[in-house]
Amino acid sequence: MILASIDTIPGKNFEVLGIVKGTVVQSKHIGRDILAGLKTIVGGEIQGYTDMLIEARSIATERMTKEAESLGADAVIGMRYCTSAVMEGAAEIVAYGTAVKFV
Repeated sequence: MILASIDTIPGKNFEVLGIVKGTVVQSKHIGRDILAGLKTIVGGEIQGYTDMLIEARSIATERMTKEAESLGADAVIGMRYCTSAVMEGAAEIVAYGTAVKFV
């Protein structure tokens, strides 16, 4: 499965199958939240949240890819991520794009 943020695949003709997406709401446990709160005092990267978002993007991408595969897609073009805070310590990640089949 080709995943691309561009709106075309050079040298490929395709038919559009539709929009596909993958969503996950992810949080870290309270211990990491406490450590993250302390980190905001001194500044710097909050590694626990960075790791959480990396994992969440991976899950959302996998879910989007599975949806595209179920449509018979060869690629997802125009792929994007959207993030929103659902509650303190939890984030929603959405991976979305257009599923296409090469012709």
